[in-house]
Amino acid sequence: SAELVSLEELTGTDVDVAADRRTVTVDAGLRYGELVTALHREGLALHNLASLPHISVAGAVATATHGSGVGNRNLAAAVAGLELVTSDGELLRAARGDADFPGLVVGLGALGVVTRVTLDVEPAFQVQQRVFEGLPWSTLAERFDDVVSAGYGVSLFTLFGDDALDMVWVKARTDAAEGPVGELFGAREADGERHPIPGIDPAPTTGQLGAPGLWSDRLPHFRMGFTPSNGDEIQSEFLFPRRHAVAAIEALRGLSGRIRPLLQTCEIRTIAADDLWMSTAYEQDSVALHFTWRQDQAAVQELLVHLEAALEPFGPRPHWGKLFLADAA
Repeated sequence: SAELVSLEELTGTDVDVAADRRTVTVDAGLRYGELVTALHREGLALHNLASLPHISVAGAVATATHGSGVGNRNLAAAVAGLELVTSDGELLRAARGDADFPGLVVGLGALGVVTRVTLDVEPAFQVQQRVFEGLPWSTLAERFDDVVSAGYGVSLFTLFGDDALDMVWVKARTDAAEGPVGELFGAREADGERHPIPGIDPAPTTGQLGAPGLWSDRLPHFRMGFTPSNGDEIQSEFLFPRRHAVAAIEALRGLSGRIRPLLQTCEIRTIAADDLWMSTAYEQDSVALHFTWRQDQAAVQELLVHLEAALEPFGPRPHWGKLFLADAA
């Protein structure tokens, strides 16, 4: 019979910092929001974070969960070592450089119970976040690479309106080139804080309007102490080579009449290539199309038949932790 192994009790908040301060080792069940609190005490940071700080380290790593940024690989790429318990009770430790290590990291929970994870870290840094509204579709098609390269991490949000995207969220490190201010390729900077889902109170979101903040308070879209996103939703996500981004987005715009009634928001992000065998960005710089759907399982699954068919020419890879219909082939 099927069994579920939970890591909820493997959440000790002490981090073991290596002598060179380049890696830390943590309990696998720790959530990112809790991990960053421990890293703050050490003045350290991860290279990136996902949209939600509420997810566990082991779960994010096992499913190749990611943040955004043309130069940023997914969260699993930061894994320098793993400790796991195999089905016969053996405690296995593996490190970057070991044979087949890239096959262990994004393991989908199939290789054993991950108990400890060693992660690359760097000195803490600050980020400014700004939101721009009304980027024309035509501009995105002409300057896609410029738009997604406008900051350390960039997220595009759309409800597939006819003329323009709804929002572009730009996260710029303060120790790098300054991000755009006031205007971004014809999109205007928002005059107040925004939620990724239009019309929802932005109180749960991380600080915007260019106010500098710690990496952990700007790279996610949502703050740890709040219900993330909408909280009542279904999620799907598909990743494909970045060179196909414009064509794939245009293919989805052709389905906008079917998509809009079920859509809360669609987020478009970039992820740099990695060497992890089961990663959705394995050996290819990728673009991710993420869909936050209304809570209607049957209707969403019916729509996914058409959506996956529209994306099929571009070699999509579904996010392992979200809803999709594609089989192994």
